[in-house]
Amino acid sequence: MENYGLNVELIGKAGSREMLQTPALVLDLDLLERNIRQMAEFAQEHGVSLRPHAKTHKSVRIARMQIEAGALGASVATIGEAKIMIEAGISDVLVTSPVVHPAKVDLLINLNSRADGLMVVADHVANVATLDAAAAAVGRPLTVLVDLDVGIGRTGSRTPEDAFFVASQIDIAPNLRFGGVQAYAGKLQHIEDYADRKAANDKECVSIRDLLDRLNASGIGVPRVTGVGTGSHDIDAREGLFTEMQVGSYVFTDTHYNAVVLREGDPRPFEPSLFVRGTVVSVNQPGCVSVDTGLKRFATDSPFPPEPVRGVSAGCSFTFKGDEHGLVVFPRPDMNLSLGTGVEFITPHCDPTVNLHDSYHVVRGETLVDIWPVDARGAI
Repeated sequence: MENYGLNVELIGKAGSREMLQTPALVLDLDLLERNIRQMAEFAQEHGVSLRPHAKTHKSVRIARMQIEAGALGASVATIGEAKIMIEAGISDVLVTSPVVHPAKVDLLINLNSRADGLMVVADHVANVATLDAAAAAVGRPLTVLVDLDVGIGRTGSRTPEDAFFVASQIDIAPNLRFGGVQAYAGKLQHIEDYADRKAANDKECVSIRDLLDRLNASGIGVPRVTGVGTGSHDIDAREGLFTEMQVGSYVFTDTHYNAVVLREGDPRPFEPSLFVRGTVVSVNQPGCVSVDTGLKRFATDSPFPPEPVRGVSAGCSFTFKGDEHGLVVFPRPDMNLSLGTGVEFITPHCDPTVNLHDSYHVVRGETLVDIWPVDARGAI
């Protein structure tokens, strides 16, 4: 077993969750398994395939768990993540961002020779030409999807007309295979109200339908339409446009998603399974205690702070107090915690929080059962 610090000695010991040296990224295996199973059952019931986004967990083990539960394969954000998944034997991988740098194009072509299911997106004809030439050099076709921007303003062809032109160039390129359409509406995933989110989603679906109509009218077959996030999974599954869902955060959830009504009648179908565990290291300030979990342990882009949920009484809150420290703030002046008390927090944004840690401390109940590496941490 690889050495993940002194906590490795705690594996299998009763009560070892409370003994963890901190800061530690804690993963509740029972809740993780439940979340994976819940989304798999949802997808099956609605006749849509799962291609979960591994950028969330960056873990070969979790990707395998998702595939064992019925997922087609994995989505990844970077070619570095693709490399790690493919080298671990996961061959059905979609790179959801354009691959442009020459060294990364070379790696993409190399990986394509080892993974029959590797796919990538493109949103510009110049990139299509580059990929076609690179694939021609090795004599093995590469599957490429057109990426349509549905309002996020990040990547993707800006209009259905532009996307159709890119798709047509992929389709006629002698060394490429047209793999379908990607359309990810990232900007609406955290709209809290279900009806408001659906209204926003309906507007974005207009451009997707436009593109699909153009492709169908031209005789270009569309093998897949992929996208969808945790925030829109229920809406998109009912809409019927997508054949694949790239949901990611559902495996962990976070304080940001906890504010979102994910389904009508079932606002929180997924339970928080990921926590950052800290230890009370100072108790001298009135109304609060200091813990060893600061800016270097949590993503800080969310409008919601970490939420203390274990080791504290209800009503406590968290405030950042530097790189390595934070404050647990009490709702009443008569409250306190002792030095050495362990406190666990729901993360504010799970994906980038994971990337700040080397490993998951995997627990069942009160017992540390394993330590898993964050395999793709920092993989570009």
